[in-house]
Amino acid sequence: MKDASPQTIYLADYTPPAFLVDEVHLTFRLAPEQTRVVSRIAFRPNPDAISRDFFLHGEGLRLIGAKIDGQAITPEVTPDGLQAKVPDAPFTFEAEVEIDPLGNTALEGLYMSNGMYCTQCEAEGFRKITYYPDRPDVMGVFTVRIEGDMPVMLSNGNPVAQGYGWAEWHDPWPKPSYLFALVAGDLVAHPDSFTTRSGRDVALNIWVRPGDEDKCAFGMEALKKSMTWDEDVYGREYDLDLFNIVAVDDFNMGAMENKGLNIFNSSCVLASPETSTDANFERVEAIIAHEYFHNWTGNRITCRDWFQLCLKEGLTVYRDSQFTADMRSAPVKRIGDVIALRARQFREDNGPLAHPVRPESFVEINNFYTATVYEKGAEVIGMLKRLVGDDAYYRAVDLYFERHDGQACTIEDWLRVFEEAAGRDLAQFKRWYSEAGTPRLHVTESYADGTYTLQFEQSTPPTPGQDVKTPRVIPIAVGLLGPNGDEVRPTQLIEMTEQRQSVTFDDLSAKPVPSILRDFSAPVIVERETTNAERAFLLAHDTDPFNKWEAGRALARNGLLAMIRDAADPDPAYIDAVRTMARDDSLDPAFRALALGLPSEDDLAQSLHDAGDTPDPQAIWQALERLRDTRAGALEDTARDLYAAHQVTAPYRPDPDQTAARSLANAALAILTRRDGGAQAQAQFDAAGNMTQQLAAFSCLLQSGRGDAAVRAFYDQWRHDRLVIDKWFSLQILNARPEDTADVAARLTEHPDFTIRNPNRFRAVLGALTMSPAGFHHASGKGYRLLADWLIALDPLNPQTTARMCTAFETWRRYDAQRQSLIKAELERIRATAGLSRDTGEMVGRILEG
Repeated sequence: MKDASPQTIYLADYTPPAFLVDEVHLTFRLAPEQTRVVSRIAFRPNPDAISRDFFLHGEGLRLIGAKIDGQAITPEVTPDGLQAKVPDAPFTFEAEVEIDPLGNTALEGLYMSNGMYCTQCEAEGFRKITYYPDRPDVMGVFTVRIEGDMPVMLSNGNPVAQGYGWAEWHDPWPKPSYLFALVAGDLVAHPDSFTTRSGRDVALNIWVRPGDEDKCAFGMEALKKSMTWDEDVYGREYDLDLFNIVAVDDFNMGAMENKGLNIFNSSCVLASPETSTDANFERVEAIIAHEYFHNWTGNRITCRDWFQLCLKEGLTVYRDSQFTADMRSAPVKRIGDVIALRARQFREDNGPLAHPVRPESFVEINNFYTATVYEKGAEVIGMLKRLVGDDAYYRAVDLYFERHDGQACTIEDWLRVFEEAAGRDLAQFKRWYSEAGTPRLHVTESYADGTYTLQFEQSTPPTPGQDVKTPRVIPIAVGLLGPNGDEVRPTQLIEMTEQRQSVTFDDLSAKPVPSILRDFSAPVIVERETTNAERAFLLAHDTDPFNKWEAGRALARNGLLAMIRDAADPDPAYIDAVRTMARDDSLDPAFRALALGLPSEDDLAQSLHDAGDTPDPQAIWQALERLRDTRAGALEDTARDLYAAHQVTAPYRPDPDQTAARSLANAALAILTRRDGGAQAQAQFDAAGNMTQQLAAFSCLLQSGRGDAAVRAFYDQWRHDRLVIDKWFSLQILNARPEDTADVAARLTEHPDFTIRNPNRFRAVLGALTMSPAGFHHASGKGYRLLADWLIALDPLNPQTTARMCTAFETWRRYDAQRQSLIKAELERIRATAGLSRDTGEMVGRILEG
């Protein structure tokens, strides 16, 4: 296990590698507890190096022997790696090590998942396989031989030879060690093919465990759509003869973009109408696209160091968002992205874990696979595209691919091609990469004699290690609506560069209503005094879909905050506005389903905290329940009509039209359930022919208090499908009353199907607990104790998953003194655990001290 208090690594201390790698030859002699790995690596001195010290990373390896140019050596071996004296000229290093895949519960390096050998090397897992300069700026050509008794043995690149009990693979493209992959096991393929636009035939396979073959077709179609889209939009062709995807049950992440051999968490690639919801299908499509797009933005061009992680992840998230917007509804995709950004990244920016998109330092790089790096990193790319325009954006990206193919790059390399393609200075824009925190955009207005002026002022609160913030470049998309709802000024992009800045609109016949930050043109928080009447007006008339939705969300939030603070009644303006919107058949059903949603408990807690109030999780939950009940009474007829009008009778397809119809019908079902006690939900549960309908009905039954029979029936039906049973675990916790949430979670940890060793199952239970704020933050503290108990138990087995789940405690300082005391005690208990991992130790320390 890694040391709990290691050295901090700083971006400013980067030095080039002492030696570069030309070729890597690896031989794996597979055995569950005693796999032998033989490496032969061609090194040469790096002319740009500062030192000539030869150091190879290595953790948990038993060295059998080592050679340099064929001569045996006795290197100095430490828990972190290996050192030796080497020639100041090209040389070949050889080593043989032994590792224990079966005992590798951390799921980093080479491990076993239900009898299958699998690797996960990003970020620093390769050092658990053999001795190597395990850093992304060292790139080599890999040839791999796998020996064992597994029927299928896969690695990166193209197959070059095979025989009974062995297979050899060669990847012609230089890659860093984090992109290495190996899979060996009893697998079956779902095959297909793709012809690139230049005429190259590519064989495609999705490899799964026997019995999962019927869940691959959608993933394969998503892969082919991704390949076509990347050719059409970015001009990027695939570059090998073969593309393999493997579904793995035990996986810490969603998926991994290893060159030519993508390894996926089973939940992110397997899909069928019977076992997957519409949301699951969309997620599978997006993740397959994301990992495929990495072939160029991450693989062919990679990161110089891990501080540049956003260079590959932010860019690729942006690309997969573009893809989903093109495949489905662009407005609905944008709204969904912003909901997720605010829920995860704004929360991160506002707490002890805040960090820049490109961090300045880290202790454990696994802890920086965050919403800031991914989602905010993507928003930064989107802002850049808005600022330079579509044509300059694609010219810059083409220049990036042309100039840096085969290189390990930095943010500076990325911005430089935009400066050249667009002819502009991006020094100020670069602050988005270097400064943490979510900017606040304070807006005031004035109107006189036909002239309307908007005044903007930007500020960013202090974040850990960054007390002083400087003005950023903020693209603000603004449109104006007239008193009759007509658009009197179309969308205009205002480029804000100063702390205070204004824009004036002349020749207006009446004071307009502004639509500010259209399409969420920048990841900022808009602060502007407005009225419920204006919010209702924008919900009814705004031509920008995002701001139309935003107006409805703000109307609901404002009313809920009044209910929480002052025990006010639900706002009739919101009820009237949402009824009108719901009945507007000109609107996309998926948009209407989103607009029927309410602000989350965490969103409301943060809003209260930002206003100087101390949020009470129980009071927030009660206000939401009261509004849901009131809205159900007012919208019962509307909900019944929507439910009937949007039933899908055609054979199931997870396409945008059917998905939108089901989403609105199921939103209506949730409203109806509060009026009929679950009668309609029971009928839908009994008759459901797909998982989307069944799961929506199951959730409604649990909320209505009529879920006991459904719990038993659902389990009996799906007990042999591990991914569906993950849903069964989660929904029982997510739909429990706050006083029962922790007790339900604790009871489910005792279920025979619960296991601490599978990350999906662990997150299905303990993750669901943390996603139920009123239950997790119950005044008794039992939610805190339960989570801390399980994190302490998990850390010796899987530090990566443990550390990530510690983020449930990151908002602890927003709550009352009693809750703060309870959470702090649990965090201190975790930190005091003997042998605590480096991953978890750093995360807990940052939460406590930030």
